[in-house]
Amino acid sequence: MSEKQVEQQDPNAGHVLTRKLSLATVVAISVGTTIGSGIFSSISEVAGAAGSPLLVILSFVIGGIIMIPQNMLYAEISTAYPDNGGMFVYFKEAGSRPLAFLSGWINFFATDTTGIAIMALTIANYVAFFTHWEGFAVKITAVVFILIFMVLHMVSVEGGAKWQNFITAVKVLPFFIIIGLAMFRADFSMINANPYEGAPTGIVALLAGISATTWSFDGMQSATVIAGEVKDPGKNMPVAMISTVFFITILYSLLATSATGLMTVDELRQSSAPIAEAASRIPAIGEKAGTFVAVMAIIVVIGSLSSLIMFQPRMQYAMAREGLWWAKFGEVHPKWETPAFSIVVQCGVALLFVFGTEVADLLGFFTFASLLRNTLLFFTPFIYRSRNKETYNPSYKMPAWKFTSILAILFSLILLVSTFVWAPGPSLIATVIAVATGMPAYYYFEKKNNPQYLKKG
Repeated sequence: MSEKQVEQQDPNAGHVLTRKLSLATVVAISVGTTIGSGIFSSISEVAGAAGSPLLVILSFVIGGIIMIPQNMLYAEISTAYPDNGGMFVYFKEAGSRPLAFLSGWINFFATDTTGIAIMALTIANYVAFFTHWEGFAVKITAVVFILIFMVLHMVSVEGGAKWQNFITAVKVLPFFIIIGLAMFRADFSMINANPYEGAPTGIVALLAGISATTWSFDGMQSATVIAGEVKDPGKNMPVAMISTVFFITILYSLLATSATGLMTVDELRQSSAPIAEAASRIPAIGEKAGTFVAVMAIIVVIGSLSSLIMFQPRMQYAMAREGLWWAKFGEVHPKWETPAFSIVVQCGVALLFVFGTEVADLLGFFTFASLLRNTLLFFTPFIYRSRNKETYNPSYKMPAWKFTSILAILFSLILLVSTFVWAPGPSLIATVIAVATGMPAYYYFEKKNNPQYLKKG
């Protein structure tokens, strides 16, 4: 599809998904997905890994910088193929339909739906801070939040976009309140304090700290999944991808600086709620820190949940249009102009995971398979430029594309290896399960809908 084409034809129902999303919404999706519940605990993990206040700050700064090559790569390929589907589309265009299918298969059954369930449960648990609800009541609360955002994003793209813009703006505000107040209370001489006793030092500590920040930056590429509904994607996708990584890097670095000025690194690494404890050291918040952070967490995670429900069903929509998923997922609602069925089913599966959190936790081991998929994706610019050179015409081209692509691959490989070292058995088992279940499903859909591709293979 060219940039000038503004609609995606739906082969199943004859209706269309139109380009209605502005630059602000693309940024809101990327920022809203990235800033989630992880940042509330990741500072303590980074403190334990990096060992000293200065290295904690540097870890977040460098952790954000190394994401720039990846975002530049996403910016380029999203303007070459500005369609809904994200990775599914990019692997398909690189000539690997099986890998394209597997990326969507893993997303649906292991990461997307469980992500929705975990986000909803996180919100419900913070709501319980005020209501003191437990057990079944917490799960019902999570269900209600999923249903609310399912309906919102199902009945209106514009309404969902406006809400996403609003909630993203609101969710970053509490972080800047903490940062601003900390500037008057923090003892920044603590930044030069020595590492805690027994802490790693030097380059080993810095690398460990950078690795610990990675999950805080995950999600910035989310908007590529909904690129087929973005206005002027040739302009807006690169601006969104690149501005997002700079914004989040600055935010996290300032937050890390504030935390290390309010607490010692030893206190940070031992804290299960570092943001709340840091806030409690600020007189303006003080004894109300628990309430302040609980409200803050509810707002932050609501933004992430809304974002997930908005963009994730678009991948199955794209797969269905390609004949690699159940056809019903590729339909567009004639009145609402959204992939309503895809949204409902994905949220429905998430509701099942709400009542089976143990299963959701086990599926977290598919992280390794997802990272492997990400690493393989970063090789695709080499394929596009050799195999698709006559049709590969991105409106944005990343600078020094070979070097930038290699950097993206290397940084992703580091995370891949560290994840494998952390959980080698579960990582391999989950990857084998993904392939063992996904490949038969792939051949089923191809044989049923696209037998010509199997003959080519």
